[in-house]
Amino acid sequence: MSLSSLPGHLIRRLHQKSTAVFAENLRAVGVDMTSVQFAALNTVQETPGIDQATLAHHIAYDRATIGGVIDRLTKKGWLRRETNKDDRRARQLWLTDEGATTLAAVSPVIETLQADILAPLTQQERADFVALIGKAVGT
Repeated sequence: MSLSSLPGHLIRRLHQKSTAVFAENLRAVGVDMTSVQFAALNTVQETPGIDQATLAHHIAYDRATIGGVIDRLTKKGWLRRETNKDDRRARQLWLTDEGATTLAAVSPVIETLQADILAPLTQQERADFVALIGKAVGT
């Protein structure tokens, strides 16, 4: 059995490449942010006041570890977290002004680096790949 014929192995390798390209490009513009942190910030921007559990679901992240991501984003000054008035167990999230500014600054970089992740593919192959991988993950 060849590893190059195993989707799981290839997905893992592509994930490694994606993570490296993401980190390299953001480091180049002086921003310390992971892809999960970007996904969290972007989702909070789209749904202000979202609670942590729902955020974890939206970005397909483990509910048990999303708190650490939120802690880091709060310490960076990019997110504000408050206890929900109606459910004291829930924590709601909002972007801070600094978070919104940072997100606006990195979004074009992140959009551009997507092509780097799939650089060997043609435009049509990229579109097909994104459609197929979306179908595989159920989006």
